[in-house]
Amino acid sequence: MNINVQVNKNPNENAMGVIRRFTKRVQGSGILRRVRGMRYRERPVSSFLGKKRKLASLRRKKIYDELLKLGKIEEHQSRKNFRR
Repeated sequence: MNINVQVNKNPNENAMGVIRRFTKRVQGSGILRRVRGMRYRERPVSSFLGKKRKLASLRRKKIYDELLKLGKIEEHQSRKNFRR
């Protein structure tokens, strides 16, 4: 994704004109649109990390189910079934 935008100064052109032409060329190339679109993009979770998280959740669920079966904890009431 490396796109360089280059603008050379003409002999009869002042600094503001060069900056204006550079800005127009950057907008025309679509670099800013792409970068702003990627600003809040999150990287996908690696397969290793996904497996690690899944195994941890399975371990926690197994411990929870054992404690529930032994009567050491009460069943967690989900928010859907909760009424005030």
